[in-house]
Amino acid sequence: MEKSIIIIGAGIAGLSAGCYGQMNGYDTCIFEMDTKPGGCCTSWKRRGYTIDGCLHWLTGSSPGQSFYRLWEEVGAVQGRTFFDHEEYARIEGREGKVFIVYTDVNRLERHMKDLAPEDKDVIEEFAKGIRTMINFPMPVEKAPELFGPIDRLKMMSKFLPYLPLFRKFGKMTIQDFAQRFKNPFLRQAFPLMVNLQNRPSFPMLAFLATLAWMDQKTAGFPLGGSLEFAQAIERRYLALGGEIHYKSRVVKILVENNRAVGVRMADGSEHRSDIVISAADGRTTIFDMLDGKYINNKIQGYYDKLPVTPSVIYIGLGAARSFEEVPRTVTGIDYPLDEPITIGGQERKRLGVQMYNFDPSLAPAGKTVVKVMFASDYEYWKKLKQDPKRYKTEKEQIADKVVALLDRRFPGLAAQVEMRDVATPMTFERYTGNWQGTFLGWLISTKTLRMRMSKTLPGLKNFYMAGQWVEPGGSAEKVSGQKSVTIVST
Repeated sequence: MEKSIIIIGAGIAGLSAGCYGQMNGYDTCIFEMDTKPGGCCTSWKRRGYTIDGCLHWLTGSSPGQSFYRLWEEVGAVQGRTFFDHEEYARIEGREGKVFIVYTDVNRLERHMKDLAPEDKDVIEEFAKGIRTMINFPMPVEKAPELFGPIDRLKMMSKFLPYLPLFRKFGKMTIQDFAQRFKNPFLRQAFPLMVNLQNRPSFPMLAFLATLAWMDQKTAGFPLGGSLEFAQAIERRYLALGGEIHYKSRVVKILVENNRAVGVRMADGSEHRSDIVISAADGRTTIFDMLDGKYINNKIQGYYDKLPVTPSVIYIGLGAARSFEEVPRTVTGIDYPLDEPITIGGQERKRLGVQMYNFDPSLAPAGKTVVKVMFASDYEYWKKLKQDPKRYKTEKEQIADKVVALLDRRFPGLAAQVEMRDVATPMTFERYTGNWQGTFLGWLISTKTLRMRMSKTLPGLKNFYMAGQWVEPGGSAEKVSGQKSVTIVST
């Protein structure tokens, strides 16, 4: 008899779970509270411009890589063009100094030695770490939860050559490593590569892996943006016979005799299934949909103690300008402000801006989408949202300030801006349901980098969780009755 699965949430994790459920002979149905697929992996249109809200790169974007095969299985990469950047980021200092984070490790090493010849040994150690990670075997054939003794032995044998690297960098943050540079500019600029206002304890090991993927051109940007990427998986899911209901909010997971048996919707209707997978917000799932009945001290500790990735203010601009002269980068240009400025209740001394001049599909011909993103305090915006007029005014003032700041760096930009859009932590919470408005879930750090979170809850049968609330650092978790595989992206 064919078994059924209900999946809560049509983000990348929920869609992938649906695909694998269908491929494994299950009858699946997804309920999504929004009007479109993708969850946090989304884009939105404003006055002819497409603002991309998620992907900077996709791990496994080139054929021949293990992750690429997984993306093929869910229909995400077929016929899709990826753009591989030559630069990851540009960090500008005073007096014309610029640290260019090239994606080619050889070029990056030469550039860093030109900037700071006195740091030759540290730079070579950094470059060696990237080169070592290039061949690191990503475990994607089977979920760790399904490993037997032989699987563990095989994996350990593959990992042995990398143990020295893990010992050296496993507990080191980028900030820690930066302190080893003698050159004052490089010491200041190095941590800014990963926008540490969002991730203050970012692990050095994770960044070495990122640059290794960039060097191998297997972490490209999917042209067309995040929503198109999510829609491709949606098409694959529907072609496999899956079913999706949009504008359908799940409020309760039905439980009988400690077994998940279905869901209750906001309209009061109930739907039954043999298995329930929640790819929705973790806190809402555990404490609201299940009334906090299926937890232990470990799970409670996640939500009491673990930090989440800070929520953000996301400013999207549409400019009648091509920006052909601006280098194409993965994460953008970070530069110091002439004087500090308060935005969203916090003082800012630097500004990071990304020009989407590498994807012409996101803007009308000859025009460009410009994005600026700041970490921001969720409670500040939650309180502000209680007064709709003040909330709207604050957003407008932020747009004004950002445009003025950008105009100083890119003269003439203010007059060329013809679209402005400001998303706040409350925007992310409204559309995704994510706790505290975060868009990446748990904060990745040296403590959480290798943390294994359970995909099940104690005492509850026929229930699984998927997505960024069971994988620190932002990820999509593919789950079915037979298979569970982590896919890393950002």
